[in-house]
Amino acid sequence: MTDLASKKLSVMVVGLGQMGQSHALAYHAHPGFEIIGLVNRSKRDLPKELAHYPLHHDFETALAELKPDVVSIATHTDTHADYAITAIEAGAHVFVEKPLAANVADAERVVAAAKAHGSKLVVGYILRHHPSWMRLISEARDLGGPYAFRMNLNQQSSGTAWKIHQEILKTTSPIVDCGVHYVDVMCQITDGKPVEVRGMGVPFAKGLKEGMYNYGQFQVLFDDGSVGWYEAGWGPMISEAAYFVKDVMSPNGAVSIVMEEKTGSADINSHTQTSRLRVHHAETGENGELLREDEWLSMEGEPDHQGLCDREQDYLYRAIVGDVDLTRHMSDAVASLGICLAADESIRTGQPVKL
Repeated sequence: MTDLASKKLSVMVVGLGQMGQSHALAYHAHPGFEIIGLVNRSKRDLPKELAHYPLHHDFETALAELKPDVVSIATHTDTHADYAITAIEAGAHVFVEKPLAANVADAERVVAAAKAHGSKLVVGYILRHHPSWMRLISEARDLGGPYAFRMNLNQQSSGTAWKIHQEILKTTSPIVDCGVHYVDVMCQITDGKPVEVRGMGVPFAKGLKEGMYNYGQFQVLFDDGSVGWYEAGWGPMISEAAYFVKDVMSPNGAVSIVMEEKTGSADINSHTQTSRLRVHHAETGENGELLREDEWLSMEGEPDHQGLCDREQDYLYRAIVGDVDLTRHMSDAVASLGICLAADESIRTGQPVKL
């Protein structure tokens, strides 16, 4: 690979949906990146900051013509692996939105290609760059396990938001698309290994392809005694009640994210905002009374969704120019995907899946 630290990194952004545009805006604002082309199969209305960049409609043609240092991929999940491997084999570093691939074998192929070609591969685990979620993980680990993880992200989507979800549902279920984030958080907190997954789901929406569902829930069991559940649903029929639960319990207490009630489930910023962390300690006195009041940690000033995308792309830049070892980052991405795909298999077969 050429020494890239002494020059700007040229970027080709592939896929200009909601996340693709956010990442493109991050590259546009970052002093270390230079967008040399955008790729989308159809024409898109773009923010004014992006409107002047050349727009291409064929991935491989644009890749051969532009020869970018970095390829950023935010397309449908079933294209991630082939696009990423093609870009890596062309000599590029790659950022790819989560999930890394549609199946574990393809995810492992991408990782193997990155290792073989010396390319940096960063997967879009946005919560890893969120100060509040990093604090939640730290506080939970300080409590010690085993843990019970309770997490969900339901979205009462309608209009444009529902159309976006319907597009994703052509290839990927909610518990895979969103669940990889929260399983990744579970795996960062517990040192236990996942051993079994149990899932269930309901196809509430009309017109879904055979076997697809727009509401799902699963449980994951770890070998240290930890357990966790995750729930995700999309669509106009989804309830606004308890749509956002982010809670970790242990023998020594609990850490919870507490959201403002006025925030709606379809607001993209609410998917990452924390408002406050509540830390509960379980120590009791002679009569069973709690010895410590709960701590409330203010997360005022935390980055919004675009700010988190900016942080993600700065991480990518630093990983490339600083030659950061991403071995653990890549293996974690494969592991969390494997758990969510096992949940998807459990839903489709009606049987628990051993890992």
